[in-house]
Amino acid sequence: MEIQTWTFILVGITFALYIGIAIWARAGSTSEFYVAGGGVHPVANGMATAADWMSAASFISMAGIISFIGYDGGVYLMGWTGGYVLLALCLAPYLRKFGQFTVPDFIGERYYSKTARMVAVFCAIFVSFTYVAGQMRGVGVVFARFLEVDINMGIIIGMGIVFFYAVLGGMKGITYTQVAQFCVLIFAFLVPAIFTSIMITGNPVPQLGLGSTISGSETYVLDKLDGLTTELGFTAYTDGSKSMVDVFFICAALMVGTAGLPHVIIRFFTVPRVKDARISAGWALLFISMLYTTAPSVAAFARVNMIETINGPDMKGVAAEQAPSWVTNWEKTGLVKWEDKNNDGKMFYSGDERNEMNINRDIIVLASPELASLPNWVVALLAAGGLAAALSTAAGLLLVISTSISHDLLKKGFKPNMTDKQELLAARVGAAVAIVGAGYLGINPPGFVAQVVAFSFGLAAASFFPAIILGIFYKKMNKEGAIAGMITGIAFTASYIIYFKFINPAASTPENWWFGISPEGIGTLGMCLNFVVSIVVNKFTAEVPKDVQDMVESIRYPKGAGEAHDH
Repeated sequence: MEIQTWTFILVGITFALYIGIAIWARAGSTSEFYVAGGGVHPVANGMATAADWMSAASFISMAGIISFIGYDGGVYLMGWTGGYVLLALCLAPYLRKFGQFTVPDFIGERYYSKTARMVAVFCAIFVSFTYVAGQMRGVGVVFARFLEVDINMGIIIGMGIVFFYAVLGGMKGITYTQVAQFCVLIFAFLVPAIFTSIMITGNPVPQLGLGSTISGSETYVLDKLDGLTTELGFTAYTDGSKSMVDVFFICAALMVGTAGLPHVIIRFFTVPRVKDARISAGWALLFISMLYTTAPSVAAFARVNMIETINGPDMKGVAAEQAPSWVTNWEKTGLVKWEDKNNDGKMFYSGDERNEMNINRDIIVLASPELASLPNWVVALLAAGGLAAALSTAAGLLLVISTSISHDLLKKGFKPNMTDKQELLAARVGAAVAIVGAGYLGINPPGFVAQVVAFSFGLAAASFFPAIILGIFYKKMNKEGAIAGMITGIAFTASYIIYFKFINPAASTPENWWFGISPEGIGTLGMCLNFVVSIVVNKFTAEVPKDVQDMVESIRYPKGAGEAHDH
């Protein structure tokens, strides 16, 4: 069967499963809409968290960026994985014990201030909105290739699907949908990786294949890749070009941003007990590592296959009429372009003036089965996995946006007398508005998927993380300090990113960056500013009320279920 036929079958089956689950688990109350009634098993919550966490950036774009820039791309692996450990150990159990629905709920109650809650609502919407824009771009990439339409049309189709099942089920529907999506995405990622590893190295374990020799030769995969890339004018695959300062700041922003992401934190409110929050975090880390440890292998194998299929075994280029099928298939989406600069009728890919190929980084994972000439059903399976990854995270983020609007902004702010029914309606309207906005940014992205997502992590690091950490571990932190810190952190970080990515992108070079820190890593500096401002303002303003200090003391003891509730 053709790739498109297989894609319709496999994607159709998985979508029927997701929509069926969403209808079966349809939220009937605000508790079910926000935290799935607090009754999800830790293993199921671990799977749902992993699916929520492994977004289009992890599934589609992370291996792509590693494939194109090699060693430097490893910063995304280290930052995102390390961040989850930080979240599981330092934050999840305490937030679960505190027992609020959302991060703005925690900020509002801990800092005894409606203003603090409103600032947190703004930060949550801004961070989540930036993140979901990257997911919509990922959905668009998948639909563009497999429906053979322009990427903008792919994004519009994705918007409609996300709206249907995310807005219908709330957290209860999303949780059980994400369990199914995890199974689909991990199977879809591992199957082609295993096949490709066997074909290139003879080793069925991709992680071991990356360090193995190529079948029939004594040359190691990474040695061959280094030779190919340097010969073609690229930096050696295993060498880094980023400064150590920038690597540190990006890694820290991704780690700390993880621990401040509202859509990940809210997952720990869906389990029955504090103990279950720790257990589900452990399961999530195990499930996440299955994909993250495989991504470097997928990146390296795809890079070898990409270079060899475009340039041919003699590295002199391939005639246009003999172009590999993956090139002609992806050209229809506008994400692969060929320009015959020397009019020799041959395609050539290199890192210097000889280059004739413009290849979008976000296509590498989805194109990897075609690069390796794997069966059509494997190509279609990867499409289903890519959609599962992008849609699961998009749904979680949209829930954060909608609950921030309905629960925190309206119910706890401007309209405290809202009924449950009105609150649910407001949440769904908020999600619809967010989808339209995210779709616009998906069509006009400020970077590739992993980069856009990295910006959202920086914003989360600069805004939420200090307020949450100080709120848990420093009982004397007052509302004035927290509010001033959050505003300073997010304003500085957003301004830096907007300047270098939208206002003056031509100036985005290491020479012009502050201290050599790229926009992807500036969230770490924003976080430091947040801490400094919070502590300084705290020293010169009123002391925290005694009852709030006692409450902070109580959440540091691992007793009690801490059921989600309204105050």
